[in-house]
Amino acid sequence: MIDDVWTALMVMIFSYTFGSVAGAYYVVKYIAKEDIRKKGSGNVGATNAGRATGKKGFLLTIAIDAGKAWTALYVTGLMFEGDGLLILSAFCVLIGHLFPIQLGFHGGKGVVVYLASALFLEPLTIAIMAITMGIAYAVLRKYTLSGFIAMASIPITAWVIGDSFIISAGLLLLLLIVFISHTHFIMPKHRR
Repeated sequence: MIDDVWTALMVMIFSYTFGSVAGAYYVVKYIAKEDIRKKGSGNVGATNAGRATGKKGFLLTIAIDAGKAWTALYVTGLMFEGDGLLILSAFCVLIGHLFPIQLGFHGGKGVVVYLASALFLEPLTIAIMAITMGIAYAVLRKYTLSGFIAMASIPITAWVIGDSFIISAGLLLLLLIVFISHTHFIMPKHRR
């Protein structure tokens, strides 16, 4: 029991630390010599980094944010067994991304971290998500809403095709956290 607690604690601290590496903040600081929190939307994420630094900054931010999720999950999977610890790792990376301690707990919204985690945990979900995104956008012609509908397909797909309830339930939990991080952004869009 004590070993399980220590293992979980190690995974949590390690994963949160990786998650708190705010790619957008460091990319904009390096390329534009500015604080991303004072640029554009103020969000510490890839889209705002792209606004501040262009395509190069956007892609570099995605690489960093996806890389930190993959690294944390890979190391967790290498060192420990169990889907529960993988989901715990993904959860803590996401929390670190949303609330990085070194930036006063003001981070990104977690989309890239969520998608990278889903790709690592259940790769086929991303292919289904891409198809869902294409269909939703063809019907709705609203990029943001189509994106959220497409992301909602991830835990459903994981549940249908996967063999781990823990992974599909964990992906649902992560999705809900990402949606909550966007609530102030989603509501005005729906009213249009």
